[in-house]
Amino acid sequence: MTDKPGIVITGGSGRMGQMLIRTVLDSDRARLVGVVERAGHGWVGQDVGVAMGGAAVGVSVTDDALEAFSRAQAVIDFTAPEATLEFAALAAQARAVHVIGTTGMSAAQISQLEPAARHAVIVRAGNMSLGVNLLVQLTKKVAAALDEDFDIEVIEAHHHHKVDAPSGTALMLGEAAAEGRGVVLADVSDRGRDGITGARKRGDIGFTAIRGGDIVGEHDVLFAAAGERIVLRHMATDRAIFARGALKAALWGQGKDPGQYDMLDVLGL
Repeated sequence: MTDKPGIVITGGSGRMGQMLIRTVLDSDRARLVGVVERAGHGWVGQDVGVAMGGAAVGVSVTDDALEAFSRAQAVIDFTAPEATLEFAALAAQARAVHVIGTTGMSAAQISQLEPAARHAVIVRAGNMSLGVNLLVQLTKKVAAALDEDFDIEVIEAHHHHKVDAPSGTALMLGEAAAEGRGVVLADVSDRGRDGITGARKRGDIGFTAIRGGDIVGEHDVLFAAAGERIVLRHMATDRAIFARGALKAALWGQGKDPGQYDMLDVLGL
């Protein structure tokens, strides 16, 4: 037996899934006990190391999430909103920490996590990196210090495979700016500009999404007033930072009371 928490990775064949698998395998603080893929996927039944093009690691890919979760102390999940909701219920049954890096979840979908959070720890964040979570705090402080003479724009760039926009990180930053201003983001969010849109509305928080190439993730928060601009920026060059943050969250959640947490809790911010 070992006291290292057992980790299951969902969506293991994806780019982020494979990065998470490597991160757990390389860790001396956790062990990989399962990898989940959808039914019918070509990886199901294979040793995950072989499926990834390397040596066997002794962990087979399965499409039975509940069985895999029952052997784990934590589940790390960077999949799709609908899958994440299903995994949340199963992780709660297994009393496993559920680390959610899935983006594109609606407010209604996020609210559906509440029943699972009554029974297990959920750590959900649009971005797992230390730098981004520091940027969130800085954004909140700057927004609180500046009045509506400063327009706020959140500008994000990602690779051309990303399917949701604005990114989860951009929405985190928008929420932080809104909180700093003492407003509700849904009331001031400006996400679409095309054609003759008219002048910008005072107090709005705008979003711009760029998609291209292999950009890992870049986020700017622009505060622009007459005669001056302030730009807060974070640039990710390696998605391993997200995997390391997710593993940190999975380890942090061990022994915590059931409930919903975020990376600010994990990082003590």
